[in-house]
Amino acid sequence: MVPFIDIKRFENGFLDEFHSRISEMTKNAQFIGGTEVSDLEKNLCNYTQTKYSISCANGTDAIQLALRAVGVGRGDKVLLPDSTFWATYEAVVNVGGDPYVVDTNLTDLEMDFDLFKEAFESVKPKAVIIVHLYGWGSSRLQEFRDFCKDHKVPLIEDGAQCFGVLYKNEPVYKNALIATTSFYPAKVLGAAGDGGAVFTNDEQLADKTRKLANHGRTSHYGHGLVGWNSRLDSFQALFLNLSLKRIRERLDSRRYWAKKYREVLPSLGVKVISPPSDYEENGYCNVTLFPNLERTKLESKLKEAGIGFANIYPGAMSDQEGSRDTLKGKFSKGNANELSQTVLNFPLFPYMTENEFNEIINTIKSL
Repeated sequence: MVPFIDIKRFENGFLDEFHSRISEMTKNAQFIGGTEVSDLEKNLCNYTQTKYSISCANGTDAIQLALRAVGVGRGDKVLLPDSTFWATYEAVVNVGGDPYVVDTNLTDLEMDFDLFKEAFESVKPKAVIIVHLYGWGSSRLQEFRDFCKDHKVPLIEDGAQCFGVLYKNEPVYKNALIATTSFYPAKVLGAAGDGGAVFTNDEQLADKTRKLANHGRTSHYGHGLVGWNSRLDSFQALFLNLSLKRIRERLDSRRYWAKKYREVLPSLGVKVISPPSDYEENGYCNVTLFPNLERTKLESKLKEAGIGFANIYPGAMSDQEGSRDTLKGKFSKGNANELSQTVLNFPLFPYMTENEFNEIINTIKSL
């Protein structure tokens, strides 16, 4: 029995420290804001090497805040990947924008840059979202950044899956105009509930984001913008601060098992996707591709053995029922659909054991 992910494996002393601090905070009614939240934002700035970090209630809100911060509103056109989690797509719709999706490059599994340029010239978007999927990012990330900068169109980087990723030996968030992350418990840096953050080096974007996340406040009862309540609570901030102290150990473990899969699986005839050369991945996700019939047989074997697996993601944005009345355009070669029909993800989480890994490999061998 091996779960797809186990979020209950903590370092010695972690839960004791968390429970002790929670008890103290509860006695002092430290529930919203305060030093834990401000300390977290400082710690995140230090870790990501960005000037500003704005915590918020969840990763979806983080994308919506970034969209609003760069000026996207009703009827504004936004380009985004056809392969991503639904939150990226719905964030555009939720702020009133019009989504146009762009197909996937099957080498790095990120948004196809050449097709993106065609879409850009056709749509002339107000903003662009790229998504750093699977624990790395596009092999052409710098080209995305340079292209959008040259055309004076803001590029939002959805980094829900890339906390801890290095791009050209620096944190991937560092040189983004504006980037987001999620602290959903299953993420590399996960909270004990929902949470998210926006990163930027631009003071004006940071100021607008912070105001939007707190009812557009300019003072306690002054509201310069129409925002909403997207504050991160103090308990989540505490959990994240304690987790950041242990992030190196967690990343080391994740990367070890991600590398182990890449070493072992090709000898079994499995196509494993590796991060592009400019990246040090965070071990968020193992990604393999199987012909559909073979994948179905292996999934059956995994279920029999009690081994968890996933298909991240089983459908493109343009195939979702919720996109029927909201999708405004699609630039496709069919790759997003092919990926959704062939992708298979094996268990990967910090502090997996050799026995668990061997059980997974032996099940694959039995196919």
